[in-house]
Amino acid sequence: MRPVRFVALGDSLTEGVGDPVGEGRRGWAALLADGLAAEPEGAVKGAKAVEFTNLAVSGAQTRDVLERQLPAGLELRPDVVSVVVGVNDTLRCTFDIHAVAARLDTVYAAFAEQGAVLLTACLPDPGGTLGLPGALARPLARRQRAVNAVVHALSERYGAVHLHACEGAWLTDRAMWSADRLHPGERGHRQLAVRFHALLAEAGLATGRAPSPEPEFPAPTTSASLWWLATAGTGWVARRCTDLLPQLLTLAADEMRHRARGTSARLDLRASAAVSAALAALSVAERQPDAA
Repeated sequence: MRPVRFVALGDSLTEGVGDPVGEGRRGWAALLADGLAAEPEGAVKGAKAVEFTNLAVSGAQTRDVLERQLPAGLELRPDVVSVVVGVNDTLRCTFDIHAVAARLDTVYAAFAEQGAVLLTACLPDPGGTLGLPGALARPLARRQRAVNAVVHALSERYGAVHLHACEGAWLTDRAMWSADRLHPGERGHRQLAVRFHALLAEAGLATGRAPSPEPEFPAPTTSASLWWLATAGTGWVARRCTDLLPQLLTLAADEMRHRARGTSARLDLRASAAVSAALAALSVAERQPDAA
């Protein structure tokens, strides 16, 4: 029997940022891979039960997954494929939920046509994990809720194994997060792998041993965390602020005006309407070929 092919698409979360191993990164998808299939009896010594390919790239948006990672992923003809992306879209001034929905729909559909088991997840909003002030955090949270709503709907459409990673006690457990407070640490990556494995095992799609929830390496020291924030972390914030900060300040000012007037609900309704319109547009596009 050939090995189970597992291909992971996405951004820094799937690439493994926050879970360094040696000179590289590991991450939840690599931790999950070994548990997808048990080694068959009589297998040749050293033969792999799972072939894992990680195509995720730090900073990737849905456009990158569609244009760069999808073609490479389809060529590998995976049995299991994870597509976890969207946070970086919310951190850009070009954020457009209609475009996000259309791209994810195309990616999900392509793998569904190949018969792959699709893994998806809704994610916590970055403003909350970073601890931004309310007026700055709320617009980002609203964007992430919109992305999550799209992922929920499309996951149901394509029968994906979907993980609700945007909720739960792990979000407020500091031990789950790395120094940057945006990416999980090793314990957090293991938590994601364990939860995905449980969903797959329940559906009869994972026959290997579940990943261990316990870290293999000690957590970074406080001094190491502060050093990261003062070096690489500062660069990360600077790059994001160049693109997002001017618009985010405008969104925050709008947020405060609505709160002062007691009309904040309008912003939520506007975001919900945008999600509904984005999903409705996909449904219309699906029906058009039939009508022809």
